[in-house]
Amino acid sequence: MERSSMTKYDKMWLWKKFPLRRRFKIIWSLVIVLLTGMMIPQHFQMPVVGATQNDFNQESFWYYPWGRSVTHKGVDIFAEKGTTIKSSVKGFVVYQGNIEMGGNIVLILGPKWRLHYFAHLDTIAASSFEYVDHHSTIGDVGDSGNAKGKPPHLHYSIITPLPYFWKIDTDIQGWKKMFILDPIEYLNEVGS
Repeated sequence: MERSSMTKYDKMWLWKKFPLRRRFKIIWSLVIVLLTGMMIPQHFQMPVVGATQNDFNQESFWYYPWGRSVTHKGVDIFAEKGTTIKSSVKGFVVYQGNIEMGGNIVLILGPKWRLHYFAHLDTIAASSFEYVDHHSTIGDVGDSGNAKGKPPHLHYSIITPLPYFWKIDTDIQGWKKMFILDPIEYLNEVGS
């Protein structure tokens, strides 16, 4: 029986089966897609209808200590249960469902390849793979997940899969700031 000179790793790695010219085209296409996504303007709006800067704590992002998650990786926007939540950006719903800590959640892929995470919803109105914009209702304020029994609010986070290395600092879990952006900066931009 003749042994192949290719390792198991080489056999599994489909990339090596492409000619060099094809690999270059694939890489170049990915670069174009990434750059295009980064150039799409991000028109941002307050996700909780009727909410203002008075409805969230300006110091709550990265607050420590914060239970099982150690630091608070977002902002809680307080409102009456059932208050409408609109999409804060244009994008596509990549997930909607229920998870342990977040309860009823919606995850939207928006401009600059950022994921916008909406948690503790009472009900979900968005469907997976649906295109949403500022007029799209994605759910309403609630207290699902680990917010059960607490005042109703929307936990809102912005996550980037492309690391922002310059955001790293010496805070507890500060290295994670390269992936989790401060939503309060954006909420303050849309006014009071």
